[in-house]
Amino acid sequence: MFDQLAANSRNSKGRFYQELDSDNSRSPYERDRSRVIHSSSFRKLKHKTQVFIESESDYYRTRLTHSLEVAQISRSLCRLFNLDEDLGETVALAHDLGHPPFGHNGEKALNISMEKHGGFNHNDQTLRVITEIEKRHPNFNGLNLTWESLEGIVKHNGLIKQNIPFHIKAYNKKHNLLLSHQPHLESQIAAISDDIAYNNHDVEDAIRAGLLNISQLKENHFFNEIIYNLKGKYKDINDKLLMFQVLRNSMSLMISDIYDQTIKNIKINNHNSIEDIQKNQYFVVSFSKDMKKNCDTIKCFLFDNVYNHKSLKLKRQNVENIIIKLFKYFYINSTKLPLDWRANKDLPIERIICDYISGMTDRYASRLYKNIYD
Repeated sequence: MFDQLAANSRNSKGRFYQELDSDNSRSPYERDRSRVIHSSSFRKLKHKTQVFIESESDYYRTRLTHSLEVAQISRSLCRLFNLDEDLGETVALAHDLGHPPFGHNGEKALNISMEKHGGFNHNDQTLRVITEIEKRHPNFNGLNLTWESLEGIVKHNGLIKQNIPFHIKAYNKKHNLLLSHQPHLESQIAAISDDIAYNNHDVEDAIRAGLLNISQLKENHFFNEIIYNLKGKYKDINDKLLMFQVLRNSMSLMISDIYDQTIKNIKINNHNSIEDIQKNQYFVVSFSKDMKKNCDTIKCFLFDNVYNHKSLKLKRQNVENIIIKLFKYFYINSTKLPLDWRANKDLPIERIICDYISGMTDRYASRLYKNIYD
């Protein structure tokens, strides 16, 4: 629909490192997607926590399944707008590559450990993973993704004008990602697809975990309206099937709302080029005010009933303790780090330990902790 606003691969700014091999059968963004999918960091997302510790059930979402679901939503929206689906999917698939074990609690613990050494956040670590930690080529570190993929991944949560994180700041000096400009529409779509995914799928996982039920879901006005309409249509539907249909309808409503509101935003602001998108004060891809309000109430509902649930607090404290004590152990016993990690003499030991721990899966971190302290 808005071809002139798509990040066309023919106009790509290319890769930081020149590559001698050529692949004319695929676009640069298709190749980027393949590089992400085939990376070690992407595979390890299989055993990294989304909300619930993955080892407790085979049905809970992990960072991997969450990333795949975000990518599917992103691709669908890009197709609706006639944007570059491969780029939107690449940003979505890669957006959580820097997440440490145990989800946001692991991130919190690593940030505490790195407080005096540049801090830690998963978005910054994602850029480290795809530009430094992954090693796939004899001539350079990282996946050597296109400028558009890197820009989209780094800015999928918005502009970065101040308090620029450790690695993003260092990398941007040699490869300008225009941190003060809005990202392309494909990246904005990946970001809002993330919101759609966790606002709905965290509800499903919470019901599976017994922290929520359909009656509680009715306390939320948005979900209650959907439940009311579905029960009018399916008189004898059981709660399990009702849950699936509620979330299916919820996601459809959100996607339709984004489509309608984004078209309005583009027309009202008379955006005719990518430069217009970059200069806009806010994301062009957005929910309507009413749907944004609905999403905010869902987030509050999840915080009150799921994320801050008392049954999860002790587990969170335990996993934070695992990360903090692993960091202290390797700081005191740096010779216990694997040889290939110790070989890097250009980084402070704290950053090397941070990189090493953040790349661990939940199960590996737990097993290593037990081996050391038990």
